[in-house]
Formats: sequence, structure tokens, C-alpha cells
Amino acid sequence: MKQNKVPKATLQRYPVYLKALRKLQHMGVERIMSRELGNFVDIESTTIRRDFSFIGSLGKQGYGYDVASLIEVFNEQLGVSFDEKMILVGAGNLGKALMNYNRWNHVVGEIVCAFDTDVDKIGTVDEIPVYHLKEIKDHLPDNCRIAILTVSRNAQETVDLLIDAGVIGIVNFTHEHIQVPRGIIVRTVDVVSTIQEMIFQVNNLR
Repeated sequence: MKQNKVPKATLQRYPVYLKALRKLQHMGVERIMSRELGNFVDIESTTIRRDFSFIGSLGKQGYGYDVASLIEVFNEQLGVSFDEKMILVGAGNLGKALMNYNRWNHVVGEIVCAFDTDVDKIGTVDEIPVYHLKEIKDHLPDNCRIAILTVSRNAQETVDLLIDAGVIGIVNFTHEHIQVPRGIIVRTVDVVSTIQEMIFQVNNLR
């Protein structure tokens, strides 16, 4: 599967499917129809079948989808790994909350260590070691590709350090605009915009 040919909206739904499938597997579900999965994730079954078609022929008409096989396909073809090692930069309130929420329902991996410039934050949070940012090259886990950025200032300088250390994927929780070279992926989580969008939608229901 070539992700550059998959619509952005479809790519954004794949983690939703994977999380649901793992939950269904935990519940003992072995086989599921697209309609049943649609009801479970609140997505139209036609959308699910179209999304899955970008990966290949995953189900059989009248039989549905084998849950374990679907999970395996997502892991292999989408490059999803439960063992993905991630780091967090910024051990403040938000960073601590994310570390306390670690393992992400066993969907994408775990935060294995964190970094901060405040010496008072160096230590351990929920068994996750927190190092000084200047030591990032000494403590960056092998094959670590993804960083979660929750710093309150100097975001661009921090991003430059991460890239220099070998990070190629950044989840950005900051409010600062950051620039990265080609080949580096940034996904910004804008909580304020999400709340504004929700307010707009709720007001339009009146």
C-alpha cells in the first residue's frame, strides 16, 4: 500500500479501526461484518469497505472480516508497531499527563523516556526517566523515530535538536509554528481549534 495514494481522511481513520479491532479481540470477537464494525466505531459500513480497499481484499462477502487477520494486516502493511519507542519533550503538566496515560491502549507503542530543560523536572515520572534535553543524544533509544513535543517555549530550537538527534516524526502540542526540512513529518494537535469547532457544531444544533 502506498500511503501517498490513500486519502488523508482514510489514513486518519485507520488508527480508529485498529483500536476498535484490538478492543473487539480482547472482548473475544473473532469475526465481524463491516456493518457491525461500523456500528462499533460510528462510521458508515460503506466508508469502512472503501477504506479497507486501499489495503487489499481483506474480507469475504457473507463472512465478514477475521479480526485477528485484520489486526495483523494493519500492523504489517501500515507499519504500526505496538513496540514503537517514543520520547516526550516537555515534562510539564501536559507532558506528565501523557506519560501517565502511557501505552495508548497498546495501539501504537509507549513513551520510554522524556526530556526537559528544567533541572527540577529531571528524575522519574510514572517509572519513565526524565533527562535534561542537552543529553538527548546520550539517551535517545535505538531506532526511536517519534517525539511528542509539549514544551511551552523555544519550540523551534527544540525541534532542531530533535531532528539533529535523528527524530523524523513529531507530534506537536505547542502553539508555536515550527518549520522542518523535507522528510520530517509534523502533526499538530490543536486543542483550542478542536474546542472552537465543537462549539460551532453545538451552536448549529440549536
